[in-house]
Amino acid sequence: MSAPASAHSHDAGHHEDSKFPIFVQIAMILAVITGVEIVLIYLPLAKWLLVSSLTLLSLVKFLFVIFYFMHLKWDKLFCTILFFIGLVLACGTVGALMLIFNAKDSKPVGGVYEEVL
Repeated sequence: MSAPASAHSHDAGHHEDSKFPIFVQIAMILAVITGVEIVLIYLPLAKWLLVSSLTLLSLVKFLFVIFYFMHLKWDKLFCTILFFIGLVLACGTVGALMLIFNAKDSKPVGGVYEEVL
């Protein structure tokens, strides 16, 4: 007497394809982008073009990491929205702190410090 084929599977209703090949492909893409970034640093490019290119490539790498390795691609939309709300709040906080504690505003008033400069 042989058992049905479905009895040998762990749970036929919850079979999920392995994401390992996708992760390896994304890792290879990230490695190539990192290589391009390293090469860009040594090319004689205008500073604005270099900074813009590196920023764009870093943004692409960031999006690959959060959507694939942090599994936002497979999460509910609500979780993705919460992540981006937190990201916007964090960036806003850092930007506000950088404006508040500007270098020229942080210099002491009077005293020995002004005599040195």
